[in-house]
Amino acid sequence: MIAVIDYKAGNLTSVVKALKFLGADDVVVTQKPEDVLRAEKIVLPGVGHFQATQLLEDLRLTQAVREAVGKGAPFLGICVGLQWLYEGSTEAPETAGLGHFAGKCERFPAVETKLINGEKIAEELKSPHVGWNSLEDVRAESRLLRGIAPGSFVYYTHSWRAPLSADTAASTMYGGKFTAAVERGNVMGVQFHPEKSAETGLKVLRNFLEL
Repeated sequence: MIAVIDYKAGNLTSVVKALKFLGADDVVVTQKPEDVLRAEKIVLPGVGHFQATQLLEDLRLTQAVREAVGKGAPFLGICVGLQWLYEGSTEAPETAGLGHFAGKCERFPAVETKLINGEKIAEELKSPHVGWNSLEDVRAESRLLRGIAPGSFVYYTHSWRAPLSADTAASTMYGGKFTAAVERGNVMGVQFHPEKSAETGLKVLRNFLEL
């Protein structure tokens, strides 16, 4: 069974549809810790404000996720679901993340400095970051990104970004480099929306299902 966690902020319909399109017939949308604990795989979609993840703590889902991944269940966080894997976010400083990965997510800078004809020029950086952008620095040993070539395009919509680290499985450039995908063991996350990222996104979800 694949548990898709519902904390009232996820793009659940599109994610579930994509998983079923790929052949996953036992997909359960849930808010129950017991479903998370018995799941073979866990998906945490997310769109919107980081503060919404407080519901995971309120429903005792945070501890259930810790227990499940501790026993080896593959976990995939999407968008805000990826950000929740870190210690927190400046978007909602009072709301703690899972803390599986070190660091906090921060907002894109208001301006971006570019080098044009040898001169540094400050330009306004639009936020949120919406649209297609390329995956770079794809980690060769990543199981989630197996078969994904550097330069492949995926779809984003977000205003906060996760820091780069040794756990970064791929990066994207927008106002500087940020973590596009993160992976350590059975815990993984993507800042982009695989369910909206055409064949590349389906490949990512297929890789996850095959773990």
